[in-house]
Amino acid sequence: MPAHFTRRSLIRGISAATVAASLATGLAACGGDSDAATTTSAAKTGEVVIGQVSNGAATQTTIKVSEVKSISAELPDSVKKSGKLVIGEGALPAGFPPLAFVGSDQKTLTGSEPDLGRLVAAVFGLKPEIQNATWENMFVGIDSGKVDVAFSNVTDTEERKKKYEFASYRQDNLAFTVPKKSTWNFDGNYENLAGKTVSVSAGTNQEKILLEWKKKLESEGKKLTVKYFQDSNSVYLALSSGKIDAYLGPNPGIAYHNKQTANTPNATRTAGTYSGAGASLQGLIAATAKKDSGLAKPLADAINYLIKNGQYAEWLKAYNLSNEAVAKSEVNPPGLPLDNS
Repeated sequence: MPAHFTRRSLIRGISAATVAASLATGLAACGGDSDAATTTSAAKTGEVVIGQVSNGAATQTTIKVSEVKSISAELPDSVKKSGKLVIGEGALPAGFPPLAFVGSDQKTLTGSEPDLGRLVAAVFGLKPEIQNATWENMFVGIDSGKVDVAFSNVTDTEERKKKYEFASYRQDNLAFTVPKKSTWNFDGNYENLAGKTVSVSAGTNQEKILLEWKKKLESEGKKLTVKYFQDSNSVYLALSSGKIDAYLGPNPGIAYHNKQTANTPNATRTAGTYSGAGASLQGLIAATAKKDSGLAKPLADAINYLIKNGQYAEWLKAYNLSNEAVAKSEVNPPGLPLDNS
């Protein structure tokens, strides 16, 4: 899976370390040619079930949401007439919990990303149709018009704006995870890393940021030790045994790990977050549609309706992602600059 800053076009907002943080899920979606479609309706009219068959990745929550005609009226005629919102996911072959993966029934695509798509479809008064593909083929689906919008942890970048339009819905954050009993917190200050041993995945955005902090600390006569491990089990074994003080990775994977281990002897917690775009810009995850499709504004309006009326907060809480909330959805907000894409 492509990593931040190290592969052209910043292929995905979630880096390789998310897979490392998601324990036994294996590799996340990258490569391959097969597509799969799942159509999931609300339990009944006016309701969307969040975290259905999520196998513990979310707290199952039934959220009330109905069509908002003033927003659905903004949709392009072709989408309105189809009666459905075709939502793209790039989660083949193995998925990446808690964001998008096949549920415990072995057929339903669940996760925070498709669930937000279902909520937005409900605001539009449309039936959600989830098209699951490899990461690359998801974009092919948007380009060809077979997919209306991707809700798939896509980072807003200036490079991508050449072909796509965006409606932001979540912060793109990194996070430090520590043993639950640890009293250490990052607090947004790299100087708090002095004297610590931190693990990170090689070739990722977070490694780049961590090594920059290491260099700053060295210039101040302070030491930060960076360690690398081959797999997630090794990372968390080192964390629980005290060989490392913290692990830095993408926030969603860490939130998932915290939730999965909450009632175990090796429980972990988040000790601070940091923008995946670095110090100069808050990275954003955004709904992604074809440029000039006319979808970005209604998507943003639907998300802002969910924010204003509380369903958005319920959705984030169900997936333990409240620390990635945005105050509002924006159409084509500033994205990662071209030299970082």
